[in-house]
Amino acid sequence: MIKNILFDFGGVIAPIDREKAVEAFVRLGLADADQRLDKYHQTGIFQELEEGAIDAQTFQDKLGVLCGRKLEWEETRQAWLGFFTGVDEAMLECLEELRRRYRLYVLSNTNPYVMDWACSEEFSARRKPLNAYFDKLYLSYQLGVLKPDERIFRMVVEDSGIVPSETLFVDDGASNIAAGHKAGFVTYQPENGEDWRDALQTLLKD
Repeated sequence: MIKNILFDFGGVIAPIDREKAVEAFVRLGLADADQRLDKYHQTGIFQELEEGAIDAQTFQDKLGVLCGRKLEWEETRQAWLGFFTGVDEAMLECLEELRRRYRLYVLSNTNPYVMDWACSEEFSARRKPLNAYFDKLYLSYQLGVLKPDERIFRMVVEDSGIVPSETLFVDDGASNIAAGHKAGFVTYQPENGEDWRDALQTLLKD
């Protein structure tokens, strides 16, 4: 019996558009953004930021070197937000309904720039931040580990006390889903930006 649902953020709660993100970083001055950015797993300083190996200011300084100029927080933040196309309020309403019956968590490979937006009133039309919809957020840059590393799943289990076999893990990344399955979670892989509401309800009924 499912008692908990563990959601990915980018691609599941908030759809991702890699091409728009590439365009945003190119406008920032990063000429080779297309080679540096990935929808699921970053590399270089982008990975270092998301795994917590460097902080936001260090990332900003290093990115500034690549762009050939000093960067400010807000313009760097806006470039990161190029990944996101907006949030469907119907999905957020579904989360509120689910939370009446299940404990809800987020497990995301992300960074301080994205979460500065997501955990603010800017996130939704009703001015409710992401963390208002969940019992807890588990964020890679705070944990120091990225999905699909098995350690991040152990950290979530140990901190939350959830039982993997009683937890549905929802992620649009195939390697993350494989790791979640190996860790004992019930898994569901929607496509990036898919309306997963009906499929999720069917899974929960089964």
